[in-house]
Amino acid sequence: INTRSDLMLLQDIRILDLSRLLPGPYCSMLLADLGCDVIKVEEPETGDYTRWMPPFINGESARFLSVNRNKKSMTLNLKTEKGREIFFKLVQKSDVVLESFRPGTMQNLQIDYERAKNVNPQIIYCSVTAYGQDGPYRNRAAHDINITGLAGILSITKDRAIPGIQIADLTAGLLACIGILTALITREETKKGQYIDISMLDGAVSLLSLHAGEYFVTNVSPVPEKMPLSGGLACYHVYETEEGKFITLGALEPKFWVNFCKTIEREDLISEQFKEDQELSLIHISEPT
Repeated sequence: INTRSDLMLLQDIRILDLSRLLPGPYCSMLLADLGCDVIKVEEPETGDYTRWMPPFINGESARFLSVNRNKKSMTLNLKTEKGREIFFKLVQKSDVVLESFRPGTMQNLQIDYERAKNVNPQIIYCSVTAYGQDGPYRNRAAHDINITGLAGILSITKDRAIPGIQIADLTAGLLACIGILTALITREETKKGQYIDISMLDGAVSLLSLHAGEYFVTNVSPVPEKMPLSGGLACYHVYETEEGKFITLGALEPKFWVNFCKTIEREDLISEQFKEDQELSLIHISEPT
């Protein structure tokens, strides 16, 4: 995100970030990049678990640094009366609380939304969990792989391979960021805060909108590498060149497909643009365009 310091409209927004690992910290990183004053509240001694994950640079975890830039940090024992007292003093001067504990944890710690709202009626309180605050799975623990599996993302991936990025984690972080920004805009009109419930599973399922739409019409389940945008079309595929490199081809528009075929001197393939399961034999391309 490219920002200009003179245009950081969120520079007066303070966020108390109690979250750990990836979804919550990714959300607060985006907000920090937009100018928010993010205070990362960590458990004494252990802190965010990613602090201890290799590789390290100058004694600090690269994984931790990658999603916690532009933030301040403090430790606070929220299991003690003194810790809760300090927390609520911070809530009085903050705009957002972000947390990623399992449902019920904040109530057990006596720092839940209802108590925070009593201290600051304008507080925006965002919870990021695996399955949301209600429902039969609410108390289950989960990581990205569990969510992508249950959502159906792995079933449409070749050999059910684990994606190279944490799709459910990052989507939850993005949706939390959107929810918080929306709540901040709403507060300008209502002068009231609100509670935001972000479910990783809900976010992952939302990514299947195209697949779900087609399934509801055809009643045919999508098959890995057979869908139009996952290798099912000749014009939208990954091909290996003669020199052992790879080309990612996205030529859904006829003009781009025609130009591509002319570039590789295979004009005989122009009519094959939308042919399913078509494997092309590409000649060497030194500088693909």
